[in-house]
Amino acid sequence: MFIQIIQARCNRQDDCRAMLDRWLDELAPGADGWLGGTYGFTDDGQLVAVVRFESREAAMANSERPEQGRWWAEVEKTLDGPAEFHESDDVTVMMDGGSDSAGFVQVMRGKVDDPSKLKAMMTDTSMLHEMRPEIIGATLVLEDDGTFIETVAFTSEDDARRSESTTAMPEEMRRDWDSMMHDVTYLDLHQPWFSSARR
Repeated sequence: MFIQIIQARCNRQDDCRAMLDRWLDELAPGADGWLGGTYGFTDDGQLVAVVRFESREAAMANSERPEQGRWWAEVEKTLDGPAEFHESDDVTVMMDGGSDSAGFVQVMRGKVDDPSKLKAMMTDTSMLHEMRPEIIGATLVLEDDGTFIETVAFTSEDDARRSESTTAMPEEMRRDWDSMMHDVTYLDLHQPWFSSARR
């Protein structure tokens, strides 16, 4: 899997969403290898889009389509400044990645000192699922410079906050997380929306 993450300031949110919906109607049918996406706006007015493709080659082929370029030029008019892009095919999927029925999505971004250990912790979900049943799934994207972006889907924000405040992570696991990751920021998508390729 290959994932692109797009982040940008956006105060014209209705116009931006309309353009994203237009892509699904007009461009998605011709985007070979496109799998789906997770989208939302943060409280401080940032667009976050996490878009999945079967491969890097499929994503690049989509980017090179003339109609894609024309569409993106229109999207840029709804943004408050240049968009920031992150992308990688170093992707780890937890619990099938999530669900289009998720009620809340949290995107975490930071640096990791031991990517292989973080990936191993992501794939060992037996304890996590027992502790945090409201987590539907997640994807972890790793870039060459140690940047990680983790997208976690929850049943609802109420469920996530309740479990967060009442479920204590085992001390050893907490130490591992804290020692590996730094400069972490959280992007909360309170009203996410989703898209999936029709198969």
